[in-house]
Amino acid sequence: MEDDKKKQNQLNIELSEQVAEGIYSNLAILSHSHSEFIVDFVNVIHGTPKAKVKSRIILTPQNAKRLLRALSDNLSKFESVFGEIKDQEPPVPMPINFGTPTAQA
Repeated sequence: MEDDKKKQNQLNIELSEQVAEGIYSNLAILSHSHSEFIVDFVNVIHGTPKAKVKSRIILTPQNAKRLLRALSDNLSKFESVFGEIKDQEPPVPMPINFGTPTAQA
């Protein structure tokens, strides 16, 4: 009976080849409204005055909090194996505005 419940609660997730390749990002811009969090992933090339958003993820506040917890948990596990991740340089404030509350990277 318990095995039947587990099978009912399983979720099969498909990953297409294109999505599996991933998108490189070296900048994440976060903004929010009262009902959603928006994470824009950007690839900034040094010396180039323009960069495009490569991917945008829109989350409910509850899922944003779950993502925060999952990232924190995974970072802790990573650092326990490979050592502390050190910031190489302080973040540079960027005057970016998409018409939403102040973004942070």
